[in-house]
Amino acid sequence: HLATSLPLPSERDHLRPRIDLIVFMIDIKSKYSLKNVEASLAYVDASFFLGKVCFLVTGVGRVNYCSVEINAIWKLGEDYCSPVLFCELELEAIRVATAQRLLRMLQICAGHVTGVSALSFGSLMRNSADD
Repeated sequence: HLATSLPLPSERDHLRPRIDLIVFMIDIKSKYSLKNVEASLAYVDASFFLGKVCFLVTGVGRVNYCSVEINAIWKLGEDYCSPVLFCELELEAIRVATAQRLLRMLQICAGHVTGVSALSFGSLMRNSADD
């Protein structure tokens, strides 16, 4: 399910499936994109930041057109204890690899991978980013 911002409309709450992973997409070429994500974060239950939220930054192949500071994005990931993934959606190989990575994250967050919890996976993601 896709939404342009949070909170989600409440009229369909009874039909909405369980939410296992929230991916906030930030277009590095749009300050509005970052502001929208920052505003939406207030509507996410604190328990989701324990391994069930990530930030996906798109447009990273066009550094010359950046409107968003990379440090601001890293700070979001750090402040919300959530991994930050960077990708360029215009390149098919990177788009496919990113989709596969997100699918694996979703499988873990949904509890479909035995022996790995969303919390431990989130911790591994943060530790690998620190290396």
